[in-house]
Amino acid sequence: MSRAGRRIRTARLGAPLATAVLLAGGLSAWALTGASAQAAPASVEVQDDFNGDGYADLVIGAPNATVSDKAKAGYVAITYGSASGLSTANKKIVSRSTSGIPGSATAGERFGLTFTKGDLDGDGYGDLVIAGGAQGSVVLWGSASGLTGGTNLAGYGQAPQAGDFDGDGKTDLALFAHSTVAGDDPQSAKAALWKGPISRTGTPAAVLNILDKSEWWGYDEDDASCATGGGCEEDGDSITGPIVNGHVGDINGDGKDDIVQWIYTGDGTWGNRLLNGGASGFTKSWVPGEGAVSDVVGTGVGDVNGDGFDDVVVGGDGRDSKVRVAYGSASGLSDANTKSFDQSLPGLYGAEEEGDGLGAAVSVDDVNGDGYADIALGIPGEDFSDVTDAGSFALVPGSASGFTGSGSQVFNQNSPGVPGVAESGDEFGDATALLDVNGDGRRDIAVASIAENGDNGAVWVLRGTSDGLTTDSALAFGPDDLSAPATKAQFGTSLR
Repeated sequence: MSRAGRRIRTARLGAPLATAVLLAGGLSAWALTGASAQAAPASVEVQDDFNGDGYADLVIGAPNATVSDKAKAGYVAITYGSASGLSTANKKIVSRSTSGIPGSATAGERFGLTFTKGDLDGDGYGDLVIAGGAQGSVVLWGSASGLTGGTNLAGYGQAPQAGDFDGDGKTDLALFAHSTVAGDDPQSAKAALWKGPISRTGTPAAVLNILDKSEWWGYDEDDASCATGGGCEEDGDSITGPIVNGHVGDINGDGKDDIVQWIYTGDGTWGNRLLNGGASGFTKSWVPGEGAVSDVVGTGVGDVNGDGFDDVVVGGDGRDSKVRVAYGSASGLSDANTKSFDQSLPGLYGAEEEGDGLGAAVSVDDVNGDGYADIALGIPGEDFSDVTDAGSFALVPGSASGFTGSGSQVFNQNSPGVPGVAESGDEFGDATALLDVNGDGRRDIAVASIAENGDNGAVWVLRGTSDGLTTDSALAFGPDDLSAPATKAQFGTSLR
């Protein structure tokens, strides 16, 4: 088991890092000095590599984009990795108006608000499942030439999650129907667990109820009809609460992936739900993050202290602005084994201000290659240099002791080498993702500002090194650089 999180991986030997100057569209050009060094052997996660070349590929959601004259129809952009990182020339744009994609562009659908990656058919290439609202989700299939095709998953259009949930070595797919965030009581929505492998016709090896029988409401072990799934008041094929997003990892170390979901809990509040993987469906368990007054709270999963159990990191929820790290164990998560910190953590930069949004975005993975997952935190409400809500992000390293703050880094658009200029309202740090786009064995970071350029949005990429993140050869780009719809697209709302 990797200390930075259990995943099926493919390995390749890295080439020397390339020196490149990459320009940001709609931003200005910078002459950046690139470093050249022999890369460490890479270990790129299968689900992140759509074309099997050993480099992770970045997926970017632009759910508010106008497509085929339909406002907020939405699209997804895929930028492929390489030895020199990402390039705006090597990309794919996918919407409901793309040839081969089922359905049609629909106003307000926000196609691509959430998505998940996984090798669903077991061919060694990562596949992409894009949530598509009421029309269902769409699967794009990996191949040597990148993502191809488009298979519709009707009825399941919200926050899909891929992982090995039953521990049989094959990628499964947890699917959830689209439901609306509104009202005092959270809605129930249809859900299903599709066992892998899943064929390119969209046929799973088997379909299970999303919850184990013991979790069904009204379940009676002595009721024969209930035991066969026929007579309970709820038979496990639905789940309560519209889902904002989800993250996968093995928290209790049992060889079965688990899901942490950020959901609407009713009466204007949000919170986390932990679904533990199992042979016959999920069981529910405790996870930090309850009663938040905002849906903009980040969650990430990864092994921060390197003990073989994935940990759950939850951003500040608007009450005390503290980031919580719940350390995994054989018995799961507990309040007693949860630690917290704010911006006064040694290594960060001091005073917390109301509205900073520490942890509005959270990503957890190994940036410096030491085997411990590091914590990336978006801080989109950060004020500095007389600009309001300009935003920043922090990287807090992991260690055998978990987070300590030692070696932390903080970046914003005024940091030397970061493309752009910090402006009020940019909210840089809205979304984050950690993945190895240049194949050197260290995770690089993608960071978004969805308010950049009048809500068009933009994404920045900084490389990971043995010393943490570097701004050498930093990249910034927006939808115009990809020849994609730009106006009010909120490009970068979701990153993975």
